[in-house]
Amino acid sequence: MTKHEQILQFIRSLEVGNKISVRHIAKELHVSEGTAYRAIKDAENQGLVSTIERVGTIRIEKKQKENIEKLTYAEVVNIVEGTVLGGRDGLHKTLNKFVIGAMKSEAMMRYVEAGNLLIVGNRERVHQMALEEDSAVLITGGFDTTEEAKRIADERSLPIISTSYDTFTVATMINRAIYDQLIKKEIISVEDILISIEETDHLTTVNTVEKYQSLNKLTGHSRYPVIDGDGKLQGMVTAKDIMGANPFTEIEKVMTKQPITVTRQTSVASAAHMMVWEGIEMLPVINSSKHLIGVISRQDVLKALQMIQRQPHIGETIEDLVTRHLEDMSEGKKTKYQLEVTPQMTNHLGTISYGVITTIVTESASRVLRKYKKGDLVVENMTVFFMKPVQIDAMIHIHPHVLEVGRKFGKVDVELFYEDQIVGKAMLMAQLIDR
Repeated sequence: MTKHEQILQFIRSLEVGNKISVRHIAKELHVSEGTAYRAIKDAENQGLVSTIERVGTIRIEKKQKENIEKLTYAEVVNIVEGTVLGGRDGLHKTLNKFVIGAMKSEAMMRYVEAGNLLIVGNRERVHQMALEEDSAVLITGGFDTTEEAKRIADERSLPIISTSYDTFTVATMINRAIYDQLIKKEIISVEDILISIEETDHLTTVNTVEKYQSLNKLTGHSRYPVIDGDGKLQGMVTAKDIMGANPFTEIEKVMTKQPITVTRQTSVASAAHMMVWEGIEMLPVINSSKHLIGVISRQDVLKALQMIQRQPHIGETIEDLVTRHLEDMSEGKKTKYQLEVTPQMTNHLGTISYGVITTIVTESASRVLRKYKKGDLVVENMTVFFMKPVQIDAMIHIHPHVLEVGRKFGKVDVELFYEDQIVGKAMLMAQLIDR
C-alpha cells in the first residue's frame, strides 16, 4: 500500500465530524506535508472531507448518489461563502429542508423543524428560537448574532452561519448548487458499472501462458488484466497475444503493455467512445496509484447507455433544452426539424451559440440515422462548414440528409435554414453500435 492510500485509509477510519489537518496527518503517519496535502485533496474529491475557510477540514459522511440533492451544512458554508459563528461540530450533518424566514416569529416557527436550515436576517430572537427547535440558522446580510445563540449552537452542535449575501441571492445560490448536483447525478460513471477486482479474473506478470489457457477453459473469457505483485496494472493479455507462444512463456513477455485504462470517475459515455474507437471489448479500471480495482466490459457499457436514455431527467442541461425543443416536421420520406432559438441558447451577442449548433447537428443526425439502424452511436467527427448569426426567437429549420450508412458507421449532411436562407451547414460521421 502506498503512502497516499495509507492516508486515505486513515481518513476513512476517522469518525464523521473529526477535524484533520495537513500537519496532523504528516506527523501521525510520518509522511511529508506535500503527500498529506495531495491525499486530503483526493479525499475531498471523493466526498470524504470538506474544507471550509477559517474552520479547516472536517470528515463528512460520503453521500450516496440517490441522496446527492441533500447538502451538508459544510457545503452550504462554501456555497454562500459564509462564516461559522457557532456550532462547528455539526458542520458534517445533512440538512433536510430550507426555510426562509419572511414572516412574524410565531408564524415562522410553525414551519421550522429539527434538521432544517432557517435563512433569516438580523432577527436575533428568531435565531435563538430556531436553534431551540434543533434547526440550524443562516443569517443573511452579514449580521452577527447574540452570545446566547452561539452558546446554544455549540451546545447542540447546530451551525449558525453568517453570509454577506441577501436572502434572495442565498436561496438562488443554494438552488443552483442542488440543481448542478442533480445533473451530476444523471451522469453514469464507470464506478456505477465496474466489476470489482474481487470478482475479476486476472493474471500476474509471473504467470505463464499455460495459466492463461487453463483460466480461459475455466471461465470462457479471452482477455485478462495483468498485475504485478503489488496489484498494479502492468498490461492486458488476449488470445491474439498468446497465439503460437510456448506454454511456459511468462505472460509479461507476450502481454500488451501500457493498456488504455479508465478510473472510477470516467463517464460511461467516454468509456464507450474509447471502446468503439479502439475496438476494445474490456477496459481495466485503476485508481490514482495505478492499482487495478476492476474492469468494465463493452456489454455493460452498452446496457448503461440504454439505461441513461430511459432514466428521468431532473436537472436540465443545455443539450436537454435543445433536444426538447427540436420538433419533428417530417413529410413523407423527407426528414426535417424545427427549433425556436430561446435566450438560453444564445451567446453574449444575442445570437445562437456555436455549442448549440453542434448539439442541433448531433441530435438531428442521430435521429435520422436511427431510422436506418436502431442502436446507439458515437460521434467520430463533425465539420461545421459555415454558420451565420441567428438571433433570439428565430425559428430555424433543420434538414439532415443521410449521405452514406453502413453496418458500422453513418455519414450525415445537415443544413440549417432561417426564412429560406441557409444559415449553417455541417457534416457528421458516427460509429453505430448494435444493442
